[in-house]
Amino acid sequence: MSDQPLADRVRAHDPAALAAFLELRRPALLAFVERRLGSALRGKLEAQDVLQELAVKALRELPNADLSTRDPFGWLCHLAEQCIVDDHRHFAAGKRASGREVPGNVRIGDGSQDLVALLAASLTSPSMAVVKDERQRRVLDVIATLPDEHREALRLRYGEGLPTKDVAQKLGKSDVATRVLLSRLVQQLQERLEE
Repeated sequence: MSDQPLADRVRAHDPAALAAFLELRRPALLAFVERRLGSALRGKLEAQDVLQELAVKALRELPNADLSTRDPFGWLCHLAEQCIVDDHRHFAAGKRASGREVPGNVRIGDGSQDLVALLAASLTSPSMAVVKDERQRRVLDVIATLPDEHREALRLRYGEGLPTKDVAQKLGKSDVATRVLLSRLVQQLQERLEE
């Protein structure tokens, strides 16, 4: 079955079409990531984690992406490579600057702004940098409405940078259930922030 109609909808910046396209091309994207991951990252990161990062990055960049003459699959592969490079830099850096560390005991909603700033930055395009403080406040307001387990999942994955299999273990859930939960949470945050 041709995915051309779906690809055309992705080119038209349709987020629902992007989600369907990602799912349809998931095996090919996973194979692409597996080939590019390299031995240095393989022990620290799973291809599934990169795919999740890719989905978030693609959703965030879709509104401004120029796909008029570009194949959406090629665009996703390019974004996947960017995710891998970013992950490589993160792990190659070793110790991060102490001012950027997020303590392991931070709980969303306890007054700490570190994780909120991290999430707001990950959901904010460069053109939105001017309203960063307002966006952080809105992220905090939205997160405050989430159940404790959902806030903890976000903290573990995006605050501590744990792979989803470790987040799943800490939450007592399966890896698949945790990936689905995180994807839905990020999408829910994005939708509620765009309201």
